[in-house]
Amino acid sequence: MKFGGTSVATLPRWQNILELATSRRAEGARVVVVVSALSGITDALKQMCGEGDKGKRIEAARAIEQRHYELLGHMELELPPALDARLKDLLALAEDGPAKLGELAWQAQVQAHGELLSSTLGAAFLSRSGLATQWLDARDCLAAVALPNQNERTKLLSAMVDARPEPALNARLAAKGEVFITQGFIARESEGRTVLLGRGGSDTSASYFGALLKAARVEIWTDVAGMFTANPRQVPGARLLQKLDYEEAQEIASTGAKVLHPRCLSPLREPRVPLLVKDTNRPELEGTVIGPQVREHAPSVKAISARKGITLVSMESVGMWQQVGFLADVFAQFKQHGLSVDLIGSAETNVTVSLDPTENLLDSDAVAALAADLAKVCRVKVIAPCAAITLVGRGMRSMLHTLSTVLAEFGQLRVHLISQSSNNLNLTFVVDENVVDELLPHLHELLIAAGALRTDDSALFGPSWQSLYGSGEVAISSAWWREPGQRKRLLGIAAEATPRYVYHLPTVRSQAQSLKQLGAVDRLHYAVKANTHPAILSALAEEGFAFECVSPGELDAVSATVPTEVPLLFTPNFASRSDFERGLATRATITLDALYPVEHWGELFRGREVSLRVDLGRGLGHHEKVRTGGSGSKFGLPVDQLDSFLRHADAHGITVRGLHAHLGSGILDPKHWGEVYGQLASLAERIGSIAFLNIGGGLGVPSHPGEARLDLAALDTVLRQVKAAYPHYQLWMEPGRYLVADAGVLLARVTQTKGKGGWRYLGVDTGMNSLIRPALYDAWHEIANLSRLGEEADGLFQVVGPICESGDVLGSDRRLPEPAEGDVVLIAQAGAYGKVMSSPYNLRGDTEEVVLDD
Repeated sequence: MKFGGTSVATLPRWQNILELATSRRAEGARVVVVVSALSGITDALKQMCGEGDKGKRIEAARAIEQRHYELLGHMELELPPALDARLKDLLALAEDGPAKLGELAWQAQVQAHGELLSSTLGAAFLSRSGLATQWLDARDCLAAVALPNQNERTKLLSAMVDARPEPALNARLAAKGEVFITQGFIARESEGRTVLLGRGGSDTSASYFGALLKAARVEIWTDVAGMFTANPRQVPGARLLQKLDYEEAQEIASTGAKVLHPRCLSPLREPRVPLLVKDTNRPELEGTVIGPQVREHAPSVKAISARKGITLVSMESVGMWQQVGFLADVFAQFKQHGLSVDLIGSAETNVTVSLDPTENLLDSDAVAALAADLAKVCRVKVIAPCAAITLVGRGMRSMLHTLSTVLAEFGQLRVHLISQSSNNLNLTFVVDENVVDELLPHLHELLIAAGALRTDDSALFGPSWQSLYGSGEVAISSAWWREPGQRKRLLGIAAEATPRYVYHLPTVRSQAQSLKQLGAVDRLHYAVKANTHPAILSALAEEGFAFECVSPGELDAVSATVPTEVPLLFTPNFASRSDFERGLATRATITLDALYPVEHWGELFRGREVSLRVDLGRGLGHHEKVRTGGSGSKFGLPVDQLDSFLRHADAHGITVRGLHAHLGSGILDPKHWGEVYGQLASLAERIGSIAFLNIGGGLGVPSHPGEARLDLAALDTVLRQVKAAYPHYQLWMEPGRYLVADAGVLLARVTQTKGKGGWRYLGVDTGMNSLIRPALYDAWHEIANLSRLGEEADGLFQVVGPICESGDVLGSDRRLPEPAEGDVVLIAQAGAYGKVMSSPYNLRGDTEEVVLDD
């Protein structure tokens, strides 16, 4: 059990240690407690080592002594003789200075006193409190080994220990007692001198002891519940990582996570000793378990981390191409200057490397000296300050296809280096340091939204930092179908027949009412293509919505259902002349989105007022097939054709009354719609006849656990600001999926299960014929076994349908309870683009629709 500096700094923390160690004894375990120095003491000792004046060194030693006396007083303990002796030894070292031992050996001896003092004090407190505790000198157990290329500094201040299991040590300790307290951070080398284990040395000491003793487990007790998917100080929504293998944990630790030192994991691999990271103040939290590799999980990004203070050294020379020994000469310079290289990128005439400040003593003089020597063999460019952003997860290459929206963010930045690790565990981007703080939370959200960070897997991902330590999760109403009464109704509906779509009208109305709070919006249109069920159309008409249709069939469906005074928009794409003729015969406002209709059918629109959909040159959304802007999309008039369109319109007496842009779906950034409005307004000023600006829809609907919701209050603020700048234009929107997705579910029944290699398949009685979004868009829908809701989800399944296509997969790698034939399976968020996109493929029959009005 290892406890860090803050965990040993006060009496209440020591009482926690007493309680935890006692509980481990109650389990029947023998316990080794490893402690750091009291918080702040190691820094004080380092500062003391830097003092050339003896008087100031003695003053620093007295202050350290006083700090321990104060804690002793809080513990109501008499001064233990052993503690008194160690404090006197520290004072003597301060008086003597480094002359006798040598500078580095003296520094090691001085800095070792932090742990020697805290462990001595701890032994007295634990024993006095009723837990008989033996003080153990770590230097008698941990033997430092000499490594090739070590200089005197690293040998004494950043040593390594041989930690192969030692049965003799186990037997020796067993003969002495049941509970021991020892020091982190220190060991002894072959000449008998005290050495330090470097940064994070106490974590490493605990692992060394765990390996030497082949312990049941190593517990790292700290001030957080474990390792998280991102730095929770920057990303409050970061999720607790409940399980990691050694390699993943080491990558996360070495690429920026501060909770665990990467060195502490390698000693545990060979003896396969698990390591737990736990919160001293909240021991009831599960924490993070790190152990041998576990394969029964889907590939997932486990964390995104960042390291600041990175320096890049770019070396370029035409003469390096196929030049034997060039790289050897270059890297010899790094060795000579004592600088270790982290990331490497190479081309025919360039090699760029990064220097990580956590492993190097970097200062401008050291880098300048290196650059001067390198300049003798190549052109050198030093780029700083930079930051390395790293995605960590086993099987990174297999996830690249899910990362398109994440990778697109780096297209907006200066990326100096990209590195994909040879062990397939990480992908790193080196960017300018000043973008990291804002970028990291955004990338974390994108990873969840893309399904790359699999927060739906409850076996891997725990609660968010916000829910554990903050004010709690942002209040999100539970899905309507989880309510006990609704679940019972749905099971009854499924008993009659499956597959079936079920729509909950109160959810539709609730979503509609939330959008009506957007005070800057003058007219809201429902995008009918999302769901054409008459009950939904009627409900939204009652809520005051207008309707946006994309085909004559949709115009007919709406006209047959809603009152005649309700406004309509007709926004077809690549429509035929006859489609426009039918649209013009209705009350709908017609939207054109290409030059062809006014070039070739101008007379058809003579004297009409129309809306014009323009392409603003970019597309957004969770998948390329839902991005509706940019040259790769078929929608909208390119802005460079606007003047030509207006000339044709003028020639036929056509008035352009509105401008429209819709860039994609699944957008969660409120600023997006403000930017669209601003761009449309700028174009409208050129045209002169515009009365309204239609900023489209695409309002995102979060699917994955922990995915950020669209902040409607922030959206309202953005829209009010842009509307204030252009108050003479009406503001229209046309949401679809946002209104109806959460209202609908698809019910199916389990038909059978199948094991195949390492995969388990769960078959249901419908598939892509009823719900094509997963196959078409890689869309993620929550899947629940409604018959076993609340049971432990301990199986990992590929949920598939009966359609004769390999793409007939409703959900990959879903953690669900063990199913039985006939269980009712629910696919959530199926109210949008479900039934309307279904097909008779394989002649599986039509999927019925059921409407619930309460």
